[in-house]
Amino acid sequence: MQTNLLHLLGVQNGLLLAPMEDVTDLSFRQICKEFGADIVFTEFVNADGLVRSRKPTKTRQKMLIREEERPVGIQIYGGNLDTMQEAASIVETQKPDILDINAGCWVKKVATRGAGAGLLRDLPAMVRMAKTIVEQVRLPVTVKTRLGWDDSEIRIVELARMLEDVGVRALTVHCRTRQQGHSGDPDWSWIPKIRAAVSIPIILNGGIMTPEDVKRAFSVTGCDAVMIARGAIANPWIFREAKEYLRTGDMPVPPDFQERIDTALRHLRLAVEIKGERRAVLEMRKHYIAYLKYVPNSRQMRNILMKPETLAEAEDVLHSLQYYAGDARHEPELQAA
Repeated sequence: MQTNLLHLLGVQNGLLLAPMEDVTDLSFRQICKEFGADIVFTEFVNADGLVRSRKPTKTRQKMLIREEERPVGIQIYGGNLDTMQEAASIVETQKPDILDINAGCWVKKVATRGAGAGLLRDLPAMVRMAKTIVEQVRLPVTVKTRLGWDDSEIRIVELARMLEDVGVRALTVHCRTRQQGHSGDPDWSWIPKIRAAVSIPIILNGGIMTPEDVKRAFSVTGCDAVMIARGAIANPWIFREAKEYLRTGDMPVPPDFQERIDTALRHLRLAVEIKGERRAVLEMRKHYIAYLKYVPNSRQMRNILMKPETLAEAEDVLHSLQYYAGDARHEPELQAA
């Protein structure tokens, strides 16, 4: 029996950052790592795009990792076995700590082409893909999937056994079906059933938005780790807060406005360093909702932050927002800006 992968990576009751397209780039991963994420994952890497181009494309840029973010996993997706096998070999050259197979993306253009959650329509094919990649690379191979295609096709316990048998080292289960997407409540009741059937780590995903959710997930399901997705977009401090809550039982004080601004600036500068100024400044806009959450006048502040197109302009706005925060007298100025 192989050593528990999470323990091998020094992780126990781990809090993991989920792979998310257009979100978990290097700059965001580093921020989440600073706040206590135990393992972070890249954005989805398209196997077809990776194999087709040997040049430093956007697809290849997704695989850029740094030593300070380890342990880090690179996730690939695709429906063609040969392409996935070749992509896995390319990923191995980047030396991540984990190679993860995406078998859970529910988006129509992915799933209906037999990739992502589309693999759930043919479990033997999914298992063959996992087996081939396990045998292809020396990296630990993990899988992230959903309960099933829909409520009539839930075979997650059987699938977990098959994946363990071919050498998959851990399984992350988003506790919704592909049909659900992100709607409805996740069904965590499957996690104990899966854990009883296999010895590899089972990681719970789905419905983790607060530190209370993290604690409940561990206590109710006995999962080996919790993977946080949208909860981290809304609040990158969730890793720090959840660890404090697990340790003490007391809910930590949320970050104050100064920390929020300082973190937004650090995130922005990291992104510029990695992606270049214009692209980073524009892509950063989706993160401001988290950094300004619970701050007075936050809607007006976010509207102002949609305008800068250079680093200097964005920095000036972020610094100037401290002047307005918490002072209702300036609200008309913000609305007019």
